[in-house]
Amino acid sequence: MLKAAFVGFGEVNSPRDMIERKCQKAEEDLKKQGLELVSVWPVTDDYEEKDIHHALDVLAGQDFDCLILCIAGWIPSHAVIKITEPYRHKPMVLWGLCGWMEEGRLVTTADQAGTSALRKTFADLGYAFRYVYDIIGKPSKADVVARFARAAHAAKQLRSARSGMGGYRDMNLYATLHDGSSLKRVTGAEVESFELLEIEQRYRKISDEEKQAVIDKAMSKWHFLKPADPESLKKAAGYYLAVRSLSEERGYQAVSLKDVDGMKKLLGFPPAPIFMLLADEAGLCTVPENDVLGSVTQLMVRFLTGQCAFYLEFYEFFEDAVLAGVPDYVPAEAVDGEVTVMPAAFGELSEGILNVSKLKTGTVTMCRLFSANGKYGMHLTLGEAVTPRKWEEAGWTQPAPQLPGLEIHLADTEAFAQNVMCQHYIISYGDNREIIRDLCLILGIEVI
Repeated sequence: MLKAAFVGFGEVNSPRDMIERKCQKAEEDLKKQGLELVSVWPVTDDYEEKDIHHALDVLAGQDFDCLILCIAGWIPSHAVIKITEPYRHKPMVLWGLCGWMEEGRLVTTADQAGTSALRKTFADLGYAFRYVYDIIGKPSKADVVARFARAAHAAKQLRSARSGMGGYRDMNLYATLHDGSSLKRVTGAEVESFELLEIEQRYRKISDEEKQAVIDKAMSKWHFLKPADPESLKKAAGYYLAVRSLSEERGYQAVSLKDVDGMKKLLGFPPAPIFMLLADEAGLCTVPENDVLGSVTQLMVRFLTGQCAFYLEFYEFFEDAVLAGVPDYVPAEAVDGEVTVMPAAFGELSEGILNVSKLKTGTVTMCRLFSANGKYGMHLTLGEAVTPRKWEEAGWTQPAPQLPGLEIHLADTEAFAQNVMCQHYIISYGDNREIIRDLCLILGIEVI
């Protein structure tokens, strides 16, 4: 449940019934957006500050994700600041309501006089806030306020989020590395490492009956273009159960595995079906190759949108689009139709179970958290995804599989390419840019 504190303000000399009517309407609009509110209004600048003390008493001890300051009329700044200062650590919305038309004339309680006196003050005080104002004759901005509240809730979730990394720095990549202290400070997410030996030890204790139960219940949903080796199915089921048990024990919401130099090289088993099962059956965010910042980006997008936040990597840049695909797996949520798999091998690696499903198309948001010169940023863009032309990655056994992928058309491919931060980007369906920007504002992350 999204929970916010809602405080409505109006100057002591403004008509009280008008201020109350406007605050009540704003409160009702927010509740229609799905917010649970701790409400107190109207708060005035009465000389004895009774309203201010009452508001602080109402808010005291309450657990809420963000503080919504609803300015329903002119209010001296000090009356608002005395409410906000005890909660300066909370994300805030400075929301100015508006006047109305009455018998051909505009009537106002000077809402934006109040907000314009506060906006710079909020910035100077270092608050993490979004400034929103209503316009006469236009719909209420309650949806924008509620969106920010959802971002604040996601920021709260991140503070206790855990991502598990099986192994470290697959293929000695640089773009997937992270600094644990700064990442924790900025996002709140905790990244914990575990050894693949732990997975192997757990795997050895899993019975054939337990493996078969996963095959019968989960893997039987997949459409196999060619029969897979029964032993491969058992390995996928067993390693899935091993990673799942460890993730449940340690409270992971996301997980990555050392892919090429770990599972494939040392254990002789490509982990694509393991990731599929972890995503679809255990509900975990998954990304390969110890991609820490990719994993944290997934958690951000999952908390903001409720989507699986799957990854794609880039294969080609065109003048007006990018070809993004995966050489292993995608979650079922992103698949258009049935989940389709086949046994296949790449180069000298062992044969595994490869996902060759068709992906959903439409408007997509691509993003990735990155670190540069000690600061964190979010690379963010919107695209229109279409089914890609027939393509293959050289090195697969022939006939080469049609890998899951999308051709994503961008407004400015060159600008995107010149700022690309890694081979992995996190994909969500729809235009989710504004709520991602809201979260980044709360966390102090620059968006490019």
